[in-house]
Amino acid sequence: MSEADSDEALMELVKSRDQDAYARLLDRHMGSIHAYIYRMCRHHNDADDLTQETFLRLWSRAVTWKPGQVQLTTWLHRIAHNVCMDTFRRRRPEVYTEIDPDAIAVTDDVPDDDRRRAVHNAIANLPERQRTALVLCQLHGWSNKDAAEVLSVSVDALESLVARARRTLKRQLATYQREICA
Repeated sequence: MSEADSDEALMELVKSRDQDAYARLLDRHMGSIHAYIYRMCRHHNDADDLTQETFLRLWSRAVTWKPGQVQLTTWLHRIAHNVCMDTFRRRRPEVYTEIDPDAIAVTDDVPDDDRRRAVHNAIANLPERQRTALVLCQLHGWSNKDAAEVLSVSVDALESLVARARRTLKRQLATYQREICA
């Protein structure tokens, strides 16, 4: 990628209201932002709407992005996080039955559909900051440093959020497994 094609160069053009540069950033980052938002809300229509809102905010707030202080991908994920949290605060997230089959395993004794539903429900019921930390680090493979920036916490605090989320999931899924296998 040439320097003229870098996120930084394209954002400078977006600040000047260059629609072609904006379209290139959309093409480049839409997939990862949509995947992150979908993991947070687990509903395709909501993910589409929240992704659109995220990129509208990129356009309208481009002048607030500070090159050299934060990567564009981190800044975009922070916007996406805020869009999700604003929506979740307005309405409790619905419990959806769609889930990535390879997200987390409960046990081999439980049918796949039931396992997926249990894992999804357990993740959906985590406190929002724990859910975000878990989704970014465990499901999206982000570094602790980058995920901590999105949540505006220290790396130690992020690690604590992930650990608490994993303990809560383990506890909830163990309860579920006992109920199913009883």
